[in-house]
Amino acid sequence: MVKIVQNGDPVLRATAPEVALSDIKSVKVKKVIRDMKKSLATQRDGVAIAAPQIGVSLRIFVVSGKIFDESWKKGDALPDSKNPMPEDLVFINPEITKLSKTKKWMHEGCLSVRPLWGEVERSTHATVVAYDESGKKFTRGAAGLLAHIFQHETDHLDGILFIDRARNVAPGIIPDDAMKHAAAPTKKKPAKKVSK
Repeated sequence: MVKIVQNGDPVLRATAPEVALSDIKSVKVKKVIRDMKKSLATQRDGVAIAAPQIGVSLRIFVVSGKIFDESWKKGDALPDSKNPMPEDLVFINPEITKLSKTKKWMHEGCLSVRPLWGEVERSTHATVVAYDESGKKFTRGAAGLLAHIFQHETDHLDGILFIDRARNVAPGIIPDDAMKHAAAPTKKKPAKKVSK
């Protein structure tokens, strides 16, 4: 299995180049996407992954299908095994074309910044234009968790980690409400200093 790289690896701070449209269906890109999906599937609390997180500097991210699973949405740690897992979503060369002016502070963590958690102010709605695995261009609007994921993963492709934007960053276990939805809204309050 491909290892998820951690903060300190230069690939996480680089601006990832676009995938050439002629390469989208290539063996190389298919392998990258397959490796991303496999790595993401091993992470109980992971909801998405960007290519740089597996050491590949390309503008690709994958959203776990579990965020669309009704059982997982209700707060269960694992998707409902009785129903087939919704498919992962693949975004190649994603570009955020619209962000809402309305923003919320939300719990945020990252598979590449273990074991830190913090709060990041994100737009509550977002629209992304990207290509799928077959090279077809599409537009996807989102609210709540999916909008949050779009912003977090696009930051990864630009060499930005959530800790660059976060307040109240501290190591710790997964907050209960963050485990339920991986991005639960928090009340607006002044930032607190964290002692180490």
